Amino acid sequence: MPWCKAPFGRVVTAMVTPFCPDGAVDHDLAARLADHLVSSGSEGLVICGTTGESPTLSWAEQHRMIAAVQEAVAGRACIIAGSGSNCTAEAIEATSQAAALGVDGALVVVPYYNKPPQQGLYAHFKAVADAAPELPLMLYNIPGRTGCSLAPDTAARLAERCNNIVSFKAASGTTEEVSALRQRCAERLAIYSGDDALTLPMLAVGAVGVVSVASHVAGPQISAMVRAFLDGDLSQALALHEQLLPLCKALFSDTNPIPIKAALELCGWPVGGPRLPLIPASDAVKQQLSETLAALRPT
Repeated sequence: MPWCKAPFGRVVTAMVTPFCPDGAVDHDLAARLADHLVSSGSEGLVICGTTGESPTLSWAEQHRMIAAVQEAVAGRACIIAGSGSNCTAEAIEATSQAAALGVDGALVVVPYYNKPPQQGLYAHFKAVADAAPELPLMLYNIPGRTGCSLAPDTAARLAERCNNIVSFKAASGTTEEVSALRQRCAERLAIYSGDDALTLPMLAVGAVGVVSVASHVAGPQISAMVRAFLDGDLSQALALHEQLLPLCKALFSDTNPIPIKAALELCGWPVGGPRLPLIPASDAVKQQLSETLAALRPT
């Protein structure tokens, strides 16, 4: 099956950034959490992406976070650095720095807020790709956060032009995006689900895996679901999908990463709350998460 090529693994966790009580990044806890995630089925880790609160981290903080995780997992998983920006010059610099750090790839989000046209998006991603030609890149389309969407035709042009654009994180909330990308790119672009609840449907139409938030607390179940699908055990994959859906819903009952940080706290990982302007989870969200996590655990 051509869609089975997964350059960064099947289950990639979009990792949170742990904070100390004083608000500083907790690198020691980040290293322990990264080790735990890899041991729980994550084949790749996105560091300092949206879930990692990149908008409120300085570039220096991001580089130190990447280095801490790299040291912790020591080649046991792919390390993908979040290096996107709505300023092309900043995205170029961050991606070049990521390449210098020796990561396995970079996640480059569609520029947010300034809403460039498709030709502007093409020029932006081409400039970033050309600045680090040896570093594999994952394009990240999440129009709900960025305010604009990277069209499949534009993604296909980029994949054709830039050899290091190898992957696409699809977070538009629709499986049609995967089908359109497959029609235009075939196996040139490995498509990852960017929505935990849509992982199984997206696999069914050609995605190779998932960039997951839920894998922080349900890594073995998500890995088992993906493996069951690839092995042709569709009934088991569907059963796991249905088991995971309540957790997926709970984890996105408020703005990511508010719920996942609360869920980790409930699971014994004191990662701290998010930085402002995000705020800690409400009692209602915590209660929902507590009940959902309890139901997910084996009896």
